Amino acid sequence: MLTAVLSLTGAFVFGAADFLGGLAAKRIGAVLSTAVAALAGVAALTVLTPLVGGVWSPADLWWGAAAGAVGAIAIGLLYACLAIGPMSILSPLTAVVSAIVPMVWGLARGDVLGPLAPWALGLALVAVVLVGFVPEKGAVRPSLAGIAMGIGSGTAIGAFFIIIDQTSDESGLAPLLVNSVVTAVVMFAVAGGLALRARSKRERMPRADAEPVDAAARGRARGIRLALAGGVVNAAANTLLLLGIRAGDLAVAAVLGAMYPAGTILLAAIVLKERIAPVQWAGLVLALAAAAMLALS
Repeated sequence: MLTAVLSLTGAFVFGAADFLGGLAAKRIGAVLSTAVAALAGVAALTVLTPLVGGVWSPADLWWGAAAGAVGAIAIGLLYACLAIGPMSILSPLTAVVSAIVPMVWGLARGDVLGPLAPWALGLALVAVVLVGFVPEKGAVRPSLAGIAMGIGSGTAIGAFFIIIDQTSDESGLAPLLVNSVVTAVVMFAVAGGLALRARSKRERMPRADAEPVDAAARGRARGIRLALAGGVVNAAANTLLLLGIRAGDLAVAAVLGAMYPAGTILLAAIVLKERIAPVQWAGLVLALAAAAMLALS
């Protein structure tokens, strides 16, 4: 029960973080928004880690660093696909993939599927088809690029769960702190490289007349604020999910943690007024039902 409560709570919080990250990526790009969010996560976890306590063993720190490298890929792709949108479609896609990856890992280690698992996997595949099928004019339509990045992000999120599960219970939040530091370093390095490349291109191009930059500056400032908020929320979500993993089984925690699209969908519908076709709503319901069945199997 504790695993279910922590994982589901973490999932809803993670959904809110994804929503904020997707909005930030639209304004400042997926790479910079991921880097800024990771930096905010470092600040938040620097405060939380001493309060929780724990032993900083080398093995746990290495696992945290590995999780950070994978997490940089996962969150970067996630923010990028959510920026493309629609959030309400691509978020569930990543969730289904992120739930299946830890299950496959468990099977490879010799775990036995429960009686509901085959049905859940079948429902997940049907859900993926339904959410990508748009029969009505004006309904939101995911792009191939968005779908590809969503699958890649889901795979990396599942790998993150597997890696962070290798840490000991005695390590507290230290692995998450190292994870955030590594993610921030990697993404700021990538952002710096992209910025230098863009500057080099501008220098080679003919100068154009200066344009007002107030609107662009305000957009960047808002994007950075959204990324900072998303990073703090994401740190809280990761803390809850890590505690959920340590309280019970990885597969259950990961699958229940994959319920995060509920928070993203709700916020996208309320704030962005995204329109979703009835058949797509059916697909979303099936995706969430599949996640619940996986947790129970």
